[in-house]
Amino acid sequence: QVQVVESGGGLVQPGGSLRLSCSASGSIFEISSLAWYRQAPGKQRNLVAASLSGGGTNYADSVKGRFTISRGNAMNTVYLQMNSLKPEDTAVYYCNARISTLQAQNRVSDYWGKGTLVTVSS
Repeated sequence: QVQVVESGGGLVQPGGSLRLSCSASGSIFEISSLAWYRQAPGKQRNLVAASLSGGGTNYADSVKGRFTISRGNAMNTVYLQMNSLKPEDTAVYYCNARISTLQAQNRVSDYWGKGTLVTVSS
């Protein structure tokens, strides 16, 4: 079993910063990627940023230059540093871990956290 837990959301004023954290734990064999998605009210869930196993990163165009994704020393953790926040960044942010487990080493599956709310408002 795999658990994915996010933290760090909250209320911030426009132009402010927040740092989200995510940790994956459990019977992990290999982590293919760790990523952040977000879902605003009434909208679909979209990719914000991804950290790939080879060290590469991907960002949504809307957050390039403002958000930075990084891995912790323990490679099962990922952070999202969010700067210059805008009201349109308001959403529930979900951590996604693409993992193969000890019990199924040849199969990669998606695991999701429960989400953390980020509200950007004055």
